[in-house]
Amino acid sequence: MGAVLVMNLVLISSLVLNCCGSMQMNHPRHQGNETDRLALLAFKAQILHDPNRVTSSWNESLHFCQWHGVTCSRLHHQRVTKLDLNSSALVGSISPHVGNLSFLRVLNLANNSFTHQIPPQIGYLHRLQVLYLNNNTLTGSIPPNISSCFQLNSLDLSRNNLLGQIPPQISSFSKLDFLSFRHNNLTGEIPPSLGNMSSLQKFGITSNNIEGSIPISLCQLKKLTIFYLGGNKLSGTIPSCIYNLSGIVAFELTLNRIKGSLPSNLGNAFPNLRWFSNAANQFTGPIPLSISNATNLMVFQCSDNNHSGQVPNLRNLYNLVGFKVSRNNLGSRKDDDLNFISDLINATQLTVLGIGGNNFGGTFPTTTYNLSTNLKWLSVGTNYLHGSIPTGLGNLVNLQVLILNENNFSSNIPTDIGKLSMLGELYLTSNNFSGSIPSSLGNLTMLGGLYLNRNNLKGSIPSSLGECHGLLDLDLSENSLDGKIPQQLLTGLHSLSISFNLSSNNFTGSIPFEIGKLKSLSKLDISNNMLSGELPSSLSSCQSLEVLHLQGNFFNGIIPKSMQDLRGIRDLDLSRNNFSGVIPQFLEKLNLARMNLSFNQLSGAVPIGGVFRNTTAASLAGNARLCGGMASLKLPLCKLNESKGVKLSRRIILTISLVFGCTLLGLVLVLSLFHLRNKRKEVKSSTLGNSILQVSYATLLKATDSFSPANLIGVGAFGSVYKGILADDRIVLAVKVLNMLHRGASKSFMAECEVLRNIRHRNLVKIITTCSSIDFNGNDFKALVYEFMDNGSLEEWLHPSIGTRELIEAPKSLSLVQRLDIAIDVASALNYLHNHCETPIVHCDLKPSNVLLDSNLIGHVSDFGLSKFLPVPTTSVGGNQSSSIGIRGSVGYAAPEYGMGSEVSAKGDVYSFGILLLEMFTGKRPTDHIFRDGLNLHVYVKTTLSERVSEISESLFLQERATNVTESHMHSRLSVRAQKVEECLTLILGVGVACSFESPTNRKDISGIESELQSIRRNLLG
Repeated sequence: MGAVLVMNLVLISSLVLNCCGSMQMNHPRHQGNETDRLALLAFKAQILHDPNRVTSSWNESLHFCQWHGVTCSRLHHQRVTKLDLNSSALVGSISPHVGNLSFLRVLNLANNSFTHQIPPQIGYLHRLQVLYLNNNTLTGSIPPNISSCFQLNSLDLSRNNLLGQIPPQISSFSKLDFLSFRHNNLTGEIPPSLGNMSSLQKFGITSNNIEGSIPISLCQLKKLTIFYLGGNKLSGTIPSCIYNLSGIVAFELTLNRIKGSLPSNLGNAFPNLRWFSNAANQFTGPIPLSISNATNLMVFQCSDNNHSGQVPNLRNLYNLVGFKVSRNNLGSRKDDDLNFISDLINATQLTVLGIGGNNFGGTFPTTTYNLSTNLKWLSVGTNYLHGSIPTGLGNLVNLQVLILNENNFSSNIPTDIGKLSMLGELYLTSNNFSGSIPSSLGNLTMLGGLYLNRNNLKGSIPSSLGECHGLLDLDLSENSLDGKIPQQLLTGLHSLSISFNLSSNNFTGSIPFEIGKLKSLSKLDISNNMLSGELPSSLSSCQSLEVLHLQGNFFNGIIPKSMQDLRGIRDLDLSRNNFSGVIPQFLEKLNLARMNLSFNQLSGAVPIGGVFRNTTAASLAGNARLCGGMASLKLPLCKLNESKGVKLSRRIILTISLVFGCTLLGLVLVLSLFHLRNKRKEVKSSTLGNSILQVSYATLLKATDSFSPANLIGVGAFGSVYKGILADDRIVLAVKVLNMLHRGASKSFMAECEVLRNIRHRNLVKIITTCSSIDFNGNDFKALVYEFMDNGSLEEWLHPSIGTRELIEAPKSLSLVQRLDIAIDVASALNYLHNHCETPIVHCDLKPSNVLLDSNLIGHVSDFGLSKFLPVPTTSVGGNQSSSIGIRGSVGYAAPEYGMGSEVSAKGDVYSFGILLLEMFTGKRPTDHIFRDGLNLHVYVKTTLSERVSEISESLFLQERATNVTESHMHSRLSVRAQKVEECLTLILGVGVACSFESPTNRKDISGIESELQSIRRNLLG
């Protein structure tokens, strides 16, 4: 037994040794080392560019643990535990072999240019604790199996191009304390399961396309200190339990659609709060008084909301660095609105103060001058401040941006502004400043932009402004400045590159030869002055010019040949001058998008190439001796020299033709007047008699509470509209009372009655009755009674009445589909009027205020006071037809041919509809202050269509009020849905452009327009 036992022990020992020997030969130390080495080499193989040569040490001469960025562990047989190539300028993709580095604890590839998807093999790294892939250009979705890295405590995937939704699986990261997906293209909602990440302290998803509401489950994140949700499409209200997270230090919701009010205990709920921003949302109510208790607060931003009331006490906010409440409804236009400024004296580190775009009244507070000398940015623009600005601004020695525009400041511009040596931007636009431009402004050598336009400034331009050698943009337009343009100014301001605008002043003399010094200038506008002489040849040196506006002066001579060197010019306006000679051929070779040569003394043949091919882009009116050109210009043919006999014969024939024509025209006028007199009698009897029931003056007086101002809902050209309720039937009415003292009111009443008794359509306003009577004072009284429209006019929705508050968003209350539906409603109504009535009707005054919306937001065209019956169905407009009717319609919406005396036509309505369509989808009125000197809404959209679509589609689709997000970044965030919005919006704006061409013959027919819009709608919803 003993011998057997010994032998067995020997055998077992031998087996054990053999096994151990075998295991020693295949030890993971050797196998694992090789796996890591091969994984690193595979990673290197997918690096396409390494400008810093950080991977040059990755070769066979060194052990991989000595390679750059690689860290190995001594405790795990030289296995790779850290790969840190942060900010190495690497270009390429992340190799899936990185998943073989199974002992990796830190993977930091941030701040490089890695592309393609995040390899899902990263999910194999079960020991990984830190994953930084931020600031690359990675695409695709976040791999769900990344949740297998259950040891992670820091995950940063921000600033990439990642798509898709946030994987709910990441809620398994029980140890994660830092999570950032900021600045990507993520969609979907915030997964409620993220509330299970009990260790999370810092959470950021800023600048994505996340939608839905804030999950209430996030209230479970008791350790949360950083909460960044800005730049998304989040809606609803903030769950009240969020304010129980007392550890919050930074709370940021900027650029969402969140509504509601801030809790009164905000400052107490977040006692450690340092950063708070709910800017660009839909918050209402006051700023909580309790913020004065958040004594650690450094930044407070609530701009671009609907906050109201007064700014609370800020005296205890010693640490405040930035305070921005711009573009709200704060203040009451009273003198004590800005008392809180004195509280900020205690904030010795205050750098930014923005209170513009509110209802603050009173005078400029002198306590502002006692604010911190660290103040760099001060905005009080677009308020109701008045009076002069007292001396003392020079105390703010570090001020870099000063915005005082759009108030009612008067008197002189303070001379001590010249002490602000660090000032880079000065905005004094749209006030009542008078006096001269202080020469002390020449001390502002750091100035990049100076905006003094739309004031009452007088005198000459001080030559000292030429000392502002860094000036890029100078706007002195719309003042009463006079004298000559100083030569020294042009010599010193060779830095001007954005714009030089002296338009709408009283400057005299010629353009100085020194204008050629402005070689980098993009836009030169000296229109509407009293300048004269010939254009200097040195103007050709301004080869960066894209816009050149010289209209409305007394320039003479020929268009100089030297202008052919302006190769970058896109917009040229020489109209309303005294230029003579022929139009130079070189103009057709320039890349002009718009050219206006109208109302000069030009003669001879019109070129037919380049911009002259497009008669909507080239304006030549008012040059009586031009000939030839494109047929659409309808100019006479250029004639050869004729003998005196031929000329005499032509004159005799012309005289006979005129005499015969005048005789025939007189006969037609007599017959027309006789017919019109009979027709008016018929209209009076039929309209006010049989077709529409009438009500008494007393009935309407009672229905409108004696035409109380409280019931006034609109004022038009010929009268006022009141809301009324019939006492017996409780029917809600809209009563249009005509001002009989207004010339043409009676004619308007008759015209509207005649039109409305002949038409019935779902998209036309329904008339209930009329009243033609005498009021209690014995005066004529005429009124039209319509069906009341619950949602008012389209004008109120596109441009809500919010005082002076600035909005950078599209109308917030109408969705894209709702706008399109209303546009289709209006097109349907016009199609009916033009093509389906017994006698075609032209509306003649189509605009947003004449489109009414019922309770279902269905559009109804109203106000037919200027309408006209056409004798036969026609859409043509003859350029030689004249009319004594004057301009029909409203400025900006009336067809341009009406201003030239042409008869009304259906094409005129099409023009108005095109302008209406462009306004609905750009948010800009055709009378916007930017549309002048030949630029109009049609040209604005047409020439910048691609840029406008990206900008507008984001505004409509995201409903964001962003001032600090660039178009390119906005475009990169478009989801598939938003891309469809952009495609449809391109088509819609294209329809608007096609409807609003200057030439009637180039406009579309309304029936085709309605069909096209219906097709766009189907595509949008399909």
